[in-house]
Amino acid sequence: MNKTKGNRRKKRIPGEPTGQKRPHLIPEPENLQTQTFRRGVISVFILFHLVAITCIAFPFDLPPIRNMKALVKPYMVWAGLFQTWDMFAPNPEAINSYIKTVVISRDRHMHVWSFPRMEELGFLERYKKERYRKFSDVLPQPQYAPLWPDVAAHAATQFNSPSDPPEKVLLIDFQSDIHPGPEGAPDPASRPNVFYDDYLQPGALQ
Repeated sequence: MNKTKGNRRKKRIPGEPTGQKRPHLIPEPENLQTQTFRRGVISVFILFHLVAITCIAFPFDLPPIRNMKALVKPYMVWAGLFQTWDMFAPNPEAINSYIKTVVISRDRHMHVWSFPRMEELGFLERYKKERYRKFSDVLPQPQYAPLWPDVAAHAATQFNSPSDPPEKVLLIDFQSDIHPGPEGAPDPASRPNVFYDDYLQPGALQ
């Protein structure tokens, strides 16, 4: 009886050089360090946003939370992640508001342009443009006055014509009270408030 059990040859892979062992792929130390660093950065990024969003949305005004809110609020506002709890409680907003712009051209033609209104959009459009609602809610507030000339210039670009360029822009905030009532009841009339009225600065449309 032949004892060949311990002398069996391993099946050779086609194309593999004879008599050479297959090299084992060992990650280089530099690649391991890069991957570890990248994972650490991503983890810190996610953890920071979880903590920041939790603090911003926390409904109770406790001293540690208040201090944390003051620390992260500038970044959250800049990133568009800011959310106030009063959207839900204890006193939800009782006013519907939207902004329209009136653009007056050199030949005294008037054009009206509105920011997207969520109630007039489909589901997918609302999902993509929801930030316009928040933007319109806070834009008329005095602390955001430095933004008004840029917003006016953006609206004017919608009607920029070489033969009849825009000259003046009005930003108008329309507000109406929300009253409980039967479904399908007519909405109350909106109250207009012109919060910006000025001529475009030279080069504003470039």
